[in-house]
Amino acid sequence: MRMTVFGCGYLGATHAACMAELGHDVLGVDVDAEKVAMLARGEVPFYEPGLPEVLARSLESGRLHFTTDFDEAAAFADVHFLGVGTPQKRGEYAADLKYVFSVVDELAARLTGSHLLIGKSTVPVGTSVEIKKRIAATGTSADISVAWNPEFLREGFAVADTLRPDRIVLGLDPDGDPDAVVAKVEEVYAPILAAETPFLRTDLATAELVKVSANAFLATKISFINAMSEVCEAAGADVSTLADAIGYDQRIGRRFLNAGLGFGGGCLPKDIRAFMARAGELGASQALTFLREVDSINMRRRTAMVELATVACGGSLLGSNIAVLGAAFKPESDDVRDSPALNVAGQLQLKGAAVSVYDPKAMANSRKLFPTLDYTDSAREACHLADAVLVLTEWAEFLELKPADLEPVVRKKVIIDGRRCLDPAVWMNAGWEYHGLGGTPRVVAPSSHTR
Repeated sequence: MRMTVFGCGYLGATHAACMAELGHDVLGVDVDAEKVAMLARGEVPFYEPGLPEVLARSLESGRLHFTTDFDEAAAFADVHFLGVGTPQKRGEYAADLKYVFSVVDELAARLTGSHLLIGKSTVPVGTSVEIKKRIAATGTSADISVAWNPEFLREGFAVADTLRPDRIVLGLDPDGDPDAVVAKVEEVYAPILAAETPFLRTDLATAELVKVSANAFLATKISFINAMSEVCEAAGADVSTLADAIGYDQRIGRRFLNAGLGFGGGCLPKDIRAFMARAGELGASQALTFLREVDSINMRRRTAMVELATVACGGSLLGSNIAVLGAAFKPESDDVRDSPALNVAGQLQLKGAAVSVYDPKAMANSRKLFPTLDYTDSAREACHLADAVLVLTEWAEFLELKPADLEPVVRKKVIIDGRRCLDPAVWMNAGWEYHGLGGTPRVVAPSSHTR
């Protein structure tokens, strides 16, 4: 098939490359000429494992091209994916749909004949109805069907999530020709559906709700265990063991039940806020009031981390050297949008600490966002003369660190585990002062005397 993908950011670039990987002829479209030029050269503007290889193969095969020309895109195909960003509005909780509507307005005015517009962006429920109105307002003679096919990409696993998804959801417009739309989408995803991937067909509103509902549930689960973490800190209990114990309950499960610094990134924070805003517009604000506390618990973790570091440094950060290991909001990503790690680093600096940051992939993005922090080329360099070492993103490189790796360079043997990803016994038995966000486990060091 021939298809276009509008938006060449994280979602759009991944979708375009993976659709070409499936054998389709794909044209990626974006107004950012620099981004388009990079992708056309085979350069991915962000870090995503496996995507450079897929992009290279798709370009080499001749099945993937990129452009800034809407006229070219309108003439290229009759199936168009919409994958532009929906950021949070400045000063509001609501999602900003200006990029979505801009693409719709520009594209619809150029189309003739029959076309299918498939939304993939995470949008407030009701957006597809507004899109239909805007298409009609352009006065186009084209017959444009609208469907919604939400994305479920996890940063670090986006290629696998596109080519081997755990489900495909398709929202259909009853005013159109649902059977024809289903046939088109089945052709798009034929290799994936052949692997017996579940295919859920529903109405437009339900499809728009799927991704944001999933994000709200995930955010709630993360904030729940962090709320329990606060209780454990007050009671002297071990939140990691608590999570293990309740995670055995099949109704709950252990995944994403890890206490620590909380969630960030470009999806969960802004999506749950936009969800609350839209519920209020629909007159259902009370249904999602719990998400305010979910958001509040998550933000409190950052403050708690700063307070923990302050205590570990003797009650004041002024003049302390702090090593921050991790800047991306999660491992296997260079995304620093609403990153808890980088937020904490900035707060530490504001309180008078000299902060040295190291992240395996997110250094360039971090420098753009927090240019006043000190950035280093390795974990060891970041820890030079450190009074405390903070592990704030659980990269494998940091999990593999041993006390002996850092002892020669730190000033004080203090480590603060913001993700509860280290083995406390290893560090404490090596003579380090260990602090864990969510309470420090009781680990008895082996006695120097034998009995």
